[in-house]
Amino acid sequence: QVQFVESGGGLVQPGGSLRLSCAASGIIFSSYTMRWYRQAPGKQRRFVASIANDYRTDYVDSVLGRFTISRDNAKNAVYLQMNSLKPEDTAVYYCNAYPPPKLNYWGQGTQVTVSS
Repeated sequence: QVQFVESGGGLVQPGGSLRLSCAASGIIFSSYTMRWYRQAPGKQRRFVASIANDYRTDYVDSVLGRFTISRDNAKNAVYLQMNSLKPEDTAVYYCNAYPPPKLNYWGQGTQVTVSS
């Protein structure tokens, strides 16, 4: 059964840092590209970062130089290190495999709030 469990969110001041984690199960993790997405209030879920099975990474322009995605295939986990956080980073963050192994499935996400 496919499952993604995100954690590590919280309330942080502008300029602060957080590290998100995502534990995956029910998939052959090492064979998948893994992605982080986020959904701000009232907006659509959007791509943030990806890491391929060969460790190539890609980022949306707005987080370049501030966010770093990584993976640990031994732990079936993907991470998102977020530095220099801005209020516009406030959102619920989700991970998923690509291509999605189960259509329309998302984990519960983890809330990130950047506010003074």
